[in-house]
Amino acid sequence: MKCWRLDSGAQTLVLACFGALPEVVYWGALLPADEDLSSLVAATRNDLTGGMIDALPAVSLTPESGRAFQGQPGLVLAAADGTPLHPALVFDHAETGPGHLRLVSRHGGLTLIHTADATPGGLIALQTKLQSDAPVRLHWLAAPVLPAPQRATEMIDVSGRWTREFHLNRVAWTAGIRLREARTGRSGHEHPPYLILPETGCTNTAGTAFALHYGWSGGHRMVAEELPDGRRLVQFGHASGAETEPGTHFDTAPLYAAFSASGLNGIATAFQRHIRDEVVQWPDAARPRPVHYNCWEAVYFNHNLPDLAAIADRAAAIGAERFVLDDGWFGRRDDDTTSLGDWTVDRNKWPDGLHPLIAHVHGLGMTFGIWFEPEMVNPDSDLFRAHPDWMLGPQDQVTGRNQLVLDLGRAEVRDYLFDAVSAILTEYAIDYIKWDHNRLLPVVDAAQTTGAYALFDRLREAHPGVEIESCASGGGRIDAGILARTHRVWLSDCIDAEERLRMQHDAALFLPASVTGSHVGARKSHTTGRILPMAFRAYVAAQRHMGFEMDLRELTDAETATLQEVTAWWKANRHWTMQADILRLDQADPAVTAEMQLAQDGARFILTAGVAEMSVQSLPRPIRLTGLDPDVRYRVTLKNPQDAPPQSRGPNALKSGPLELSGRYLMAQGLLLPVAWPATLWVVEGERL
Repeated sequence: MKCWRLDSGAQTLVLACFGALPEVVYWGALLPADEDLSSLVAATRNDLTGGMIDALPAVSLTPESGRAFQGQPGLVLAAADGTPLHPALVFDHAETGPGHLRLVSRHGGLTLIHTADATPGGLIALQTKLQSDAPVRLHWLAAPVLPAPQRATEMIDVSGRWTREFHLNRVAWTAGIRLREARTGRSGHEHPPYLILPETGCTNTAGTAFALHYGWSGGHRMVAEELPDGRRLVQFGHASGAETEPGTHFDTAPLYAAFSASGLNGIATAFQRHIRDEVVQWPDAARPRPVHYNCWEAVYFNHNLPDLAAIADRAAAIGAERFVLDDGWFGRRDDDTTSLGDWTVDRNKWPDGLHPLIAHVHGLGMTFGIWFEPEMVNPDSDLFRAHPDWMLGPQDQVTGRNQLVLDLGRAEVRDYLFDAVSAILTEYAIDYIKWDHNRLLPVVDAAQTTGAYALFDRLREAHPGVEIESCASGGGRIDAGILARTHRVWLSDCIDAEERLRMQHDAALFLPASVTGSHVGARKSHTTGRILPMAFRAYVAAQRHMGFEMDLRELTDAETATLQEVTAWWKANRHWTMQADILRLDQADPAVTAEMQLAQDGARFILTAGVAEMSVQSLPRPIRLTGLDPDVRYRVTLKNPQDAPPQSRGPNALKSGPLELSGRYLMAQGLLLPVAWPATLWVVEGERL
């Protein structure tokens, strides 16, 4: 018997090998440095009982079909001619170093490599690699398989759709499998690659939870399984069948594992810090996150210099620092039926190119960004007419949003796209790309994702100062794989503040504020039809990376003043809020969504409490804070008492001025906020004294 230990932050992983392949025998809270691993491994050995075979098949890092394992195998393989293979892999040797473990197993001409690495922020990154002397067909390869907690009744995974992304599902553990597979070629609105495994009693602020994130931007598969004997396991990998050609080398994406003894917030902060500080490669990390203006919901495809220059004037006056020209500037792009792939400026709209608009924007003190959708092509385009063979998938496929997908597995396609996009970035002073991906893939193909990665990487190398936003019909491609190549995600095409309040709150389990784009939308939402007050719209956008997206010429004087005030406040605080932890608060009132942004040094915080609907009871329930020093006093100030409605007529102290209260009181009893109408976001600033 051999065993190994890997510590990372607050968690420990212990692995053992009893003969064939290694397995995880412990994943949980950080163990004492002098833990006796041989005793620990012995303590994990199960009994046998009636109705079972005479040895318990291991839940190894790659469960094998040929070893009497009763669950889903972690490897499904065939010879190049399609003959199924059932290799009996056997552990060969380990390579270890500080925070690193590499376990190598072999059978015949096959080599299976499992790696585990401690990240600086306390996650564990796990990956499986398969090498073969002869070409083989890979149908399924799981990242290293982990046990799921026994003291749990449910799991939390994520689903969504266009304009309603990041919805949390609480699904009961039962015998059998919970299988989720994204086969759309993106990480997806429908099945984003995230899973949280809370133990019984876990809340936002207390209890034990485990979590996994598969850092891959293509189709993926998740299997959470309870075996007949009661053991539980989780597998993540590329979508089954995503490797379409025989090969000799296959890798899973990294699977990031987190553990928390402080509720879901421990999971959230681990992932937030990992994405912000380790995954995203900032062009200029010292640069403050700029306030965006995006023109999409103002003009759509109707581009002309006078209108856009006038809107830019208003944007700069309100406080925008980056102006983004969205879809409609290229080819003959007057609607969404034409010109994708023809990445040259439309001279009918822009007879002098984009230079006059960019010069005007720069003259206002803003930088300039632009929209691309490089992975797609319209049938009505010069590119498609010249290269119909560059299309991915069958010739008779159904279009999506009037478009098809370019085959990025082909080097000549990537070369064309690099040259076309790079030419625009070279001619014009552009510091930002909104990179869209609106069409689902017609086939599952891992080469499409690796090809997209190669294109991103090449453009980043050629234009290192350009920031890129990942947009995929809104939030359809948000994962660590794409964020290693981009710097912002567009969480949803829905910028209705009521929808965004819930969506941003749930996405904070995985995403930091600094990468989560959030815009102030039109008075009447373009995706829901709701009419919402400016203060609510502005403060919800100010919870994350703030921007505006509307025709600013339609604002009233009062709306303009409110938006200017909130924007100035966001800019005054962004030096710490964009590095802060987002902590979700447990709520006694389901009508209220509350969270904190807590500074890294704990010296200040912002509490936001959004009221989405009428409460059942007449008066607000207290909101308990979290993460504070219990023995220190804090000054708390209600930022926006003017948003109290006429019905708020009592002596609520925060309406009158600051209070000084201990951290213990704020976490044990909580704050009483004024009565509020729906579509109100209370903002409380806290400062440690």
